[in-house]
Amino acid sequence: MPLHLLAVGDLHLGRRPSRLPDELAGRARELGPAGAWERVVAAALEAGVDAVALAGDVVEREHDFFEAYRALRAGVEQLAGTGIRVLAVAGNHDGAVLPRLAREVDGLELLGEGGRWQRVTLERGGEALTLWGWSFPQPRVLQSPLEGAALERGPGPNLGLLHADRDVADSPYAPVTSRALTDAGLDGWLLGHIHQPDALSASQPSGYLGTVTGLDPGEPGPRGPWLVTIASGRVATVDHWPLAPLRWQPINVPCENLTDPAEARATLLRAVRTLDREIASGRGQPVAVGLRVSFTGRTAIGGDALAALFPEDERGGIHDSAGVRYFIETLRVETLPEVPLETLAAREDPAGLLARRLLTLQRPADDAERRALLAEAREALLPVAREARWQPLGRADPDDAAVADWLERAARSALEALLRQQEAA
Repeated sequence: MPLHLLAVGDLHLGRRPSRLPDELAGRARELGPAGAWERVVAAALEAGVDAVALAGDVVEREHDFFEAYRALRAGVEQLAGTGIRVLAVAGNHDGAVLPRLAREVDGLELLGEGGRWQRVTLERGGEALTLWGWSFPQPRVLQSPLEGAALERGPGPNLGLLHADRDVADSPYAPVTSRALTDAGLDGWLLGHIHQPDALSASQPSGYLGTVTGLDPGEPGPRGPWLVTIASGRVATVDHWPLAPLRWQPINVPCENLTDPAEARATLLRAVRTLDREIASGRGQPVAVGLRVSFTGRTAIGGDALAALFPEDERGGIHDSAGVRYFIETLRVETLPEVPLETLAAREDPAGLLARRLLTLQRPADDAERRALLAEAREALLPVAREARWQPLGRADPDDAAVADWLERAARSALEALLRQQEAA
């Protein structure tokens, strides 16, 4: 019989999802990591998997011990009661708290405690899987966990369970290189730490599992655990199970050739219905879907008219279907005037200057003028981004993509306002 391992990425028990509308604020636990963990447990029980593996950052922080204890204990007891093993490694968030939880929660097996590699072998019928694990001994680890490691192969396919920063040489979070992962001699790696999942497959069973549920709008798309199936002595399949109770989804609404704001509203609602059909055809429908809507393209419809299509008090629920609530998290008007930017850029006025800056942002990433513009903007933005009030969010300094996005949105809005003022004069 095949052997099944359900691999779970960053869970972050104790954290609450951000940007929920008032209509869903009372359901934060259900929509967050605790609700996602309950779904993972239910799916594992239904499928009769042999083991569940947790790839670190199971807990958001030390202060979340008791909340994590309740959620983990309930799930582990259900799994262990049917013979399903629960294996975990600690990440940079829970290097101290997860070992304590493992001592308190019967059935939760911590691998690699104290930064020492450890292996376990899972068996079912004639199939076997050796799982290697390494846990953070403290919140910051500057050296590679694979440095000096000798991982002697065990029975069946050998997979690594590791929380680490891949291909970021100066990372304080257990930096590893892709080359080192390949050279370690295992058949694949189930990685935690980066919240964006990789495209895992039987032929490429190495990469980031991603978060189990989108913790904020910056984590869009389907989220959930991965089912690894071992058959005929090899990794036969790797399947993504989108079980997240909350999904974040960007939606682009092109406004070219539209003359009436009502047409833009209808276009958005059609896109939502299409997304709803796509979600309904998959596994594990979410409870809620947060939409980041962008109106784009050249149009004569003003930005104020587009923004007014969905007033703030209506954005908490623009569509409901089979128990799924669709709400608008952010509505961005990124349209351009019908006058081409190239034409506007020839003008010697503020509108012309903005048009020239927008054209600069559209150049290739290695363009010298574009790089200079982003560097100047970053210098102005960094003092704000590094203010103490934002530090609990754990965000890194904005990269070029984020700075370019901020500049472009601000320039588009200002350009449209300038052109409206000139038309009214």
